[in-house]
Amino acid sequence: MKLAVVGGGSTYTPELIDGFARLRDTLPIEELVLVDPAADRLDLVGGLARRIFAKQDHAGRITTTTDIDAGVADADAVLLQLRVGGQAARNKDETWPLECGCVGQETTGAGGLAKALRTVPVVLDIAERVRRANPDAWIIDFTNPVGIVTRALLQAGHKAVGLCNVAIGFQRKFARLLDVNPSEVHLDHVGLNHLTWELGVRLGGPDGENVLPKLLAEHGDAIADDLHMPRQVIDRLGVVPSYYLRYFYSHDEVVRELGTKPSRAAEVAAMEKELLAMYGDPTLDEKPELLAKRGGAFYSEAAVDLAASLLGNGGSPVQVVNTYNNGTLPFLPDDAVIEVQARVGHDGATPLAVPALDPLYAGLIANVTAYEDLALEAALRGGRDRVFKALLAHPLIGQYEYADGLTDRLIAHNREHLAWA
Repeated sequence: MKLAVVGGGSTYTPELIDGFARLRDTLPIEELVLVDPAADRLDLVGGLARRIFAKQDHAGRITTTTDIDAGVADADAVLLQLRVGGQAARNKDETWPLECGCVGQETTGAGGLAKALRTVPVVLDIAERVRRANPDAWIIDFTNPVGIVTRALLQAGHKAVGLCNVAIGFQRKFARLLDVNPSEVHLDHVGLNHLTWELGVRLGGPDGENVLPKLLAEHGDAIADDLHMPRQVIDRLGVVPSYYLRYFYSHDEVVRELGTKPSRAAEVAAMEKELLAMYGDPTLDEKPELLAKRGGAFYSEAAVDLAASLLGNGGSPVQVVNTYNNGTLPFLPDDAVIEVQARVGHDGATPLAVPALDPLYAGLIANVTAYEDLALEAALRGGRDRVFKALLAHPLIGQYEYADGLTDRLIAHNREHLAWA
């Protein structure tokens, strides 16, 4: 089995490598190729990756390359974890929207649209190269914004499934609070990527006892603290929103907070510098503790599980993924990409049935889906007017004066990445 990781020079690739090493019985990799245009980073990350495999007695071979075509050749699955423009572009995404009084964040709002515009054309080019190399290869997309990028891949006819670590993070957190094995915890996880709610927490399987009321009663303060939301909001909802819902439920408060501290991109850039120095130490043969602060917790385990299922090598039969709606949420078009529990196998992902949603959630999902329609159109076809319409449709913006100002800023800060600008 051969896997390729495009964006393999990322500083959190060692998290992925550690998972591959520990879970080799689930996903028996014979060859792993790390692909990245940044040769210097790739050398450091690749060296540590080989040492992690060696320490854990993994027999698989790890190679590195800056050549995408060579890296994906004959791969059974390709994992995409790109950041077009790097942390510098992310830093801009997190700052210029604040000038208009809007949230600056890399996956939602104006910053999320900028990332989508930079990313979708690059991902589609890579996917075409994968298809030419092996039409049967699966593409696992961890590149944000996952919902929009996965939809672009699926609409272009690629064998793709989107993946996010929010659900597995909740699963592990709830398992600790309940003092049970994570495999016993199943989530009624519903929504879009980075716009989800845990409507239920079930023990033993998708049809097991719903212990969410117990969790909220006994651990509501801890859950609310993790989400940076007031406990009374969680209690009134009776569900657990993802922490990305804070940008919607506390927009103005978040904008004020973001204006008083360095961007997350600046923090991560400093962390990456320290991590890369660590990776260059030839005695380091495990992922450092600092990596836990970088983000992407449990991504490796979710990725292994998904790849194993898609490649017919076991894996959990039900997983939270991003895939076509196909009637699951009846108020959305079939080709919308949703994030829900799905049955996953070598034929792909099929969403499980979802109960009728409260309008409180369905309305916001429908609104953001409409924005994503326009965002993908702007990413595929370009043009100032398409960017403006996408921003105007976003519920975090929604005013023409803001949308106009944000459009000008988005184009100015991303001109080098936009072929049409």
